[in-house]
Amino acid sequence: MSGGPPAGGDAGGDSGALLIVGDVVTDVVARHRTPLTHGTDTAAEIRTLPGGAGANAACWAVATGCADVRLLGRVGADAAGWHEERLRAAGVRPLLVVDDEAATATVVSLVDAFAERTFLTDSGAVLRLCAADWSDSLLDGVGRLHISGYLFFAATSRQVVRAAAESARARGIPVSVDPASAGFIANLGAEVFLAAADGVHVLLPNTDEARLLTGVPDAEKAAAELSRRFPLVVVTLGPDGALVAADGVVTARVPAARARAVDSTGAGDAFNGAFLAALLAGADPVTAAAAGCRAGALSVARPGGRPPLP
Repeated sequence: MSGGPPAGGDAGGDSGALLIVGDVVTDVVARHRTPLTHGTDTAAEIRTLPGGAGANAACWAVATGCADVRLLGRVGADAAGWHEERLRAAGVRPLLVVDDEAATATVVSLVDAFAERTFLTDSGAVLRLCAADWSDSLLDGVGRLHISGYLFFAATSRQVVRAAAESARARGIPVSVDPASAGFIANLGAEVFLAAADGVHVLLPNTDEARLLTGVPDAEKAAAELSRRFPLVVVTLGPDGALVAADGVVTARVPAARARAVDSTGAGDAFNGAFLAALLAGADPVTAAAAGCRAGALSVARPGGRPPLP
């Protein structure tokens, strides 16, 4: 999967749609203001919301100016209609594969008084997305392909990652990946993940993921190290903004936008969606990262991982 187009804004300004291959999830978000009390009740505000890193990023890409955003994902028959309706309402074109055997993925997100979250994840149908669900025609009219890292964590879904990335390379379409989960990377192994991501043009890890993928504790050094392997690396730092790195050097530190945090669920997804929308519009990576930071700030100020519906 080596080679391909450049990773920055010149790779496809106004050059087509954004196709995201990723996860569609039912989020159960429980916001608790006091610490969890083992063995008894803890008062919480609980909501069931549409989510998933891939789906959230798609919605934020639309909300920040990308006119044509498409999402390929696998969902259970139990909630397929609801998720399709929510995606269409957000302006995303859903390309959902309905699984009659596995339920839709579900994540229980426990959000504490500091807006930090802990996830309990049932991957359900997400990791059953397979090579048979992919078609080269899905890239017709597409200017960028983005892949959610959750698909790297099962052999079946890694097949569709490989098929999609190889199809994109053949057409000269740049590919980006969000590693998605430090916990799952630890279970899979950093080298397995990096080998599966070989040839990707843009890597979008958060600080924990960058550290885990490199074994380097310093975020700047980790970003620089990853950029020796991927043409463009943007590491999100939460309230500290983002780092942009290329050719083994951190080229910019982008400050965060100010926000009053309510729920950090999906902040990275918001960053990714806005960042990719900006690249498609012709922005350079630093400008695109600033757009991502603004979207992240908007995201943490509201519950759940998606922007308000248009």
